[in-house]
Amino acid sequence: MNPRTEFLSDFDLHLIGESNHYRLWEKLGAHLVEVDGRRGVRFAVWAPNAERVAVVGDFNGWDASAHPLERRGDSGIWEGFVPDVAAGALYKYAISAHDGRYQVQKTDPFGFACELRPQTASVVTDLAGHTWQDDRWMQERGQRQALDAPMSIYEVHLASWRRVPEEGDRWLSYRELADELVAYVQEMGFTHVELMPVSEHPLDASWGYQTVGYFAPTSRFGSPQDFMHLVDRLHQAGIGVILDWVPAHFPRDEHGLGYFDGTHLFEHADPRQGEQKDWGTFVFNYGRTQVVNFLLANALYWLEVYHIDGLRVDAVASMLYLDYSRREGEWVANEHGGRENLEAIAFLKRFNEVVYREHPDVVTIAEESTAWPGVSRPTYLGGLGFGMKWNMGWMHDTLRYFAEDCIHRKYHHDKLTFSLLYAFQENFLLPLSHDEVVHGKGSLIGRMPGDEWQRFANLRTLFGFMYTHSGKQLLFMGGEFGQWAEWSEARSLDWHLLDHESHRGLQRWVRDLNTLMRGEPAMHELDCEAEGFQWIDCNDAEQSVLSYVRRSRDDRRVVVCVCNLTPVPHHNYRLGVPRDERWEEILNSDATLYGGSGQGNLGGTEATPVPAHGHDHSLIVTLPPLSVVAFRPSSLG
Repeated sequence: MNPRTEFLSDFDLHLIGESNHYRLWEKLGAHLVEVDGRRGVRFAVWAPNAERVAVVGDFNGWDASAHPLERRGDSGIWEGFVPDVAAGALYKYAISAHDGRYQVQKTDPFGFACELRPQTASVVTDLAGHTWQDDRWMQERGQRQALDAPMSIYEVHLASWRRVPEEGDRWLSYRELADELVAYVQEMGFTHVELMPVSEHPLDASWGYQTVGYFAPTSRFGSPQDFMHLVDRLHQAGIGVILDWVPAHFPRDEHGLGYFDGTHLFEHADPRQGEQKDWGTFVFNYGRTQVVNFLLANALYWLEVYHIDGLRVDAVASMLYLDYSRREGEWVANEHGGRENLEAIAFLKRFNEVVYREHPDVVTIAEESTAWPGVSRPTYLGGLGFGMKWNMGWMHDTLRYFAEDCIHRKYHHDKLTFSLLYAFQENFLLPLSHDEVVHGKGSLIGRMPGDEWQRFANLRTLFGFMYTHSGKQLLFMGGEFGQWAEWSEARSLDWHLLDHESHRGLQRWVRDLNTLMRGEPAMHELDCEAEGFQWIDCNDAEQSVLSYVRRSRDDRRVVVCVCNLTPVPHHNYRLGVPRDERWEEILNSDATLYGGSGQGNLGGTEATPVPAHGHDHSLIVTLPPLSVVAFRPSSLG
């Protein structure tokens, strides 16, 4: 290949060898450059065990003899310059190993764009061209994403949020979503969206969790610049963007990372360490410095190039435990004979340290389903260093409780109170995610007991309990208006349900919960601190009633919340309160505008000097059937 130009310096190679090259995407992959007055593309790829690497594409007839790359010493990196190649060109790496017996064409691990599936080539792409207009958001992001700030997340699968039936049920593009999704999320009052993986993936049914193009936004919805436009528009509307990120495993597709250079390069060679049988995928080798560098650079790439505000790390438990979903004999113990994956633990700690050092105003969130200690505690205190952790225990207990027939709920009261025993051991996010409405579980409203009225009332109460409980909130799309059908990635949500008042009422309830949570400091400032929550009565199992106080940091603002979890209204219910004044009813899920029966407290009630629940004063209130009501001192209104 002429001219031969070394684009990676010796210092670059040194940093890569140490896994410290955090902007690796600027050096590896395909980059449009000019050499000796000729425009073209420089290619660079890590394939240390290959005997020969060439770049093939539509510019050379996919001929592996046309443009061989040259090895950079013992670094394992192959690079070269191909003149007269422009943006939009299709390419792969033709890799030969094992004395020529292994030959394969691979997608670029650092490719910035890919062909639309089922095609698998990488696409030469210039990431320039988008002018960001989100300066205000980026300047304020640290305050908006602090633990004492309001956060309610709308989880979205872009291909199935909304489609265009008049045009063959096609997906909305990134730019169409920038109009429709942004307007909807803003109207509903969510502070953030969490996008299920947008990195390029070959199989729609994987929902993006089997990633091939780690540096490429999926071409299903448009170009990289189109995705930037979507993020930019969300930011301009004051909405943060969290990206689902998958560093735990990757698929076996021949064009992907697996067996990349004729050896198990990105994955462990031993299947007891390198395969995740549940998902039919490979597991990253976190003990290899270049693999760690690949993943760290990828995390920073999304944060820097696409202005992503947070990374939700998928399947953390599968990374932490060597015996995760494996039987005896199917896993290898660590050097101490234990089941902890020491290399993965070190990687996760370093990931959080690097991300927060480079971008202290972003957030990392762990989907971690076990009782691993200190997931959201700093690494210098022995934690993993995440900003938040999904509270899977709360989710499982709460959904099991709400699935119970109301007459039996008094026997399961502890399912709703147990979470407060550990609620402040981590910085928790309360998730009602996509995983709870698939694989035969049914929809959220479909899991509620009773007749149709009671199902809607139960779901309003479930959402009210979630929003008034300590912790941040996440709700998967469709739940907010009572999607009846189980979610499928292959079709749109059933937006026509909003023609019915019951569904519109539920949607209005979620919007108003977001409004109260955002506007009332007592509902968000101390979400992750014990001082922000106090039980009034957690023991009224006989009537299936829960009551508690939420407090602001300065203790000036308080909100009293009461949940009646039966279809029987409770009149003249005495409730101890911390202040002697009039309390206004600021929230009532049984209001008629939400589809309720319209029972309540006529706007509020006066405290009387009758002790109850450890307080010197109390209220006499009506608790509507299957409801959440909340009261705030009138002086704070």
